[in-house]
Amino acid sequence: MVQTAVDLANTLRPIKGEDDLESVEQLRDFLDAHPADGPPSSPADQGTGPRHLTRADLAEVRAVRETVRKVLEGANADAAEAAALINDGLRRSRATLVLRHEGDRWWTEVTSDSDRCSAHLAAATLSALASVIAVLGPARLGVCAGPTCRATFVDLSRNGSKQYCTRTCAHRASVAAYRSRRRPR
Repeated sequence: MVQTAVDLANTLRPIKGEDDLESVEQLRDFLDAHPADGPPSSPADQGTGPRHLTRADLAEVRAVRETVRKVLEGANADAAEAAALINDGLRRSRATLVLRHEGDRWWTEVTSDSDRCSAHLAAATLSALASVIAVLGPARLGVCAGPTCRATFVDLSRNGSKQYCTRTCAHRASVAAYRSRRRPR
C-alpha cells in the first residue's frame, strides 16, 4: 500500500502542471491499477464489470491525494504535523484495524466501513505511511531532489539515503553536477 500512496501523490505533477486525476475515467484507471484499495465487493458484485464512479468520488479521491501528498512532502520537516494529517484522514475515512487469518498466516489490515472508494483508499494509503513513519522514521518519506521534479517517494532502502524518486532523476542530477564541474570558469 506504500507504493499506492506514492502513486496517488504522483498523479499530480505540479512543476509540469499535469494531473492524472482530472476525470472519472482517469480515476477508474487508477483504481483498476491498484485493485486492493477499493471497497470490498459483495459476492453478488464480483465480476459484474466496472464499478460506478461519479464526479463526487473523483473530488473525494483528489482530497485524499492532497492529504497523502502533504504527508509525503512534509513528514521529514514536521513529523508531528504529518502524524496529525494521517490521524485526521484515518478518522474521516472511518478506518478500522482488522486482524485477518488464512491458513497459518496472520496479518493486520486497515479497512473502512464506508462504501466510498475514497475512504478505502485513505485507510490503505495513510495507514501504510503511518507504518513507515512508525517503523523507519519520518525521514523515509520525501520529495525528489531533482530541480525539475516534485515527485514523492518512500525510501525503503537499507541505508535510508534516497534523495531522488527514480534512477532517471538521480542520473540527471549526476550528469548536471558533472557538467557543472567541467565548465571553464
